[in-house]
Amino acid sequence: MSARVLVVDDVLVNVKLLEAKLMAEYFDVLSATNAADGIELALTKSPDIILLDVMMPDMDGYEACRQLKENPKTQHIPVIMVTALDQRSDRIRGLEAGADDFLTKPVDDIALFARVKSLVRLKMATDELRARYATGTEMGLISVDIEEVLDNTDSTEILVVEDKPLYAEKIVETLSTNHHVVVESDPREALLRARNQDFDLAIVSLSLEEFDGLRLCSQLRTHEETRQLPILMLVDEEDMPRLVRGLDMGVNDYLTRPIDRNELTARAKTQIQRKRYADKLRDDFQAGLEVAITDQLTGLYNRRYLSSHLENLISKSVESGRSISLLVIDIDHFKIVNDSHGHDVGDEVLKEFARRLSSNVRGIDMACRFGGEEFVVAMPETDVSFAYMVAERLRQEVAEIPFKVKTAEGELNITISIGITDWDGEGDCAEALLKRADQALYKAKRDGRNRVVADAA
Repeated sequence: MSARVLVVDDVLVNVKLLEAKLMAEYFDVLSATNAADGIELALTKSPDIILLDVMMPDMDGYEACRQLKENPKTQHIPVIMVTALDQRSDRIRGLEAGADDFLTKPVDDIALFARVKSLVRLKMATDELRARYATGTEMGLISVDIEEVLDNTDSTEILVVEDKPLYAEKIVETLSTNHHVVVESDPREALLRARNQDFDLAIVSLSLEEFDGLRLCSQLRTHEETRQLPILMLVDEEDMPRLVRGLDMGVNDYLTRPIDRNELTARAKTQIQRKRYADKLRDDFQAGLEVAITDQLTGLYNRRYLSSHLENLISKSVESGRSISLLVIDIDHFKIVNDSHGHDVGDEVLKEFARRLSSNVRGIDMACRFGGEEFVVAMPETDVSFAYMVAERLRQEVAEIPFKVKTAEGELNITISIGITDWDGEGDCAEALLKRADQALYKAKRDGRNRVVADAA
């Protein structure tokens, strides 16, 4: 795995040593010999990870890390503090400043590379979400400021997989003040529960008596429902090989026994914040996409979506050796509804018609509001005779069942006209399909409306 690593240390020998080790593993290395220059490089060069010394003049690593995590442009960059300080209080202080990990000098090369690769992999996944979000923002689809720090980690659900009651009890006592903690001693039950419940963090012991904790971590990463769930491993200090394997398979973080309550709290908070940040990126981007492709009144796809996907539907139908049919539908005399009863009643009619349309087409069909009172349905792998049957069923339902609306009468009689065509062989395209279906629709309207007309082609 290649990535850009920023090394910040005031001792030049330490910088050169880390540079040599990292470059031997094919990392691209940047360096700075003081915190201020390191922050500036982080802002201008956008490294994938930062290795940050703690004891530096002018500004120590704790303050530098705090500033990096408070700046929206750098808060997503993982930070590993590398220092000669080996007290748990120093480690906790670093984690509380926002560091993702804290390695003590002399650094074990295996641990260093495993942690760097693990954090870079997680950052790259976040970068992909950030890129999509930025695109949505530029297109005007997303307006919420995602870069604000998501500090609220209360009211979260944490799953603990531990079969030793004393260890489990200590974890619950530590985290239950701000979180709802669920303990499962059976890993199989834990996996089932994780797949069916929305947890914010899974804490998995690698010292389970009758089950391999790494296998559970692997299973959590395999299933779609738990693929994004952060995993915090509990390991013994001598279990470095299994720790490295866990990080390599996608485990987010680890905690060595004996467990320090403050360190557990800090690491859990970091993972929950990262998950909420990623979840917000995904949710806002998905909401923006829905706005971009969906008609807000009816909930059907909009004209933009039809224009970009109809040609693709045609290609797929042709590849399968089946035809594709197109329905163009118009609500008869809709202008009279708006003029006589107002646009709010007109909107009621449009929404009810969209509901009836959706209930009459299949899941593979693409129903769109084309504009105003006109709708289009693309029916893949469908010939014109089957499409005609669906269209006639819809026409009858609309004509025979009055629309409930907020008028003095309480209902309106509505009819529709429908034009149909299907794929006309090699060289046919979306524009031609739409034109022929539209011509069939106009024929239905000329012949008296409230009818279905199929294109003669």
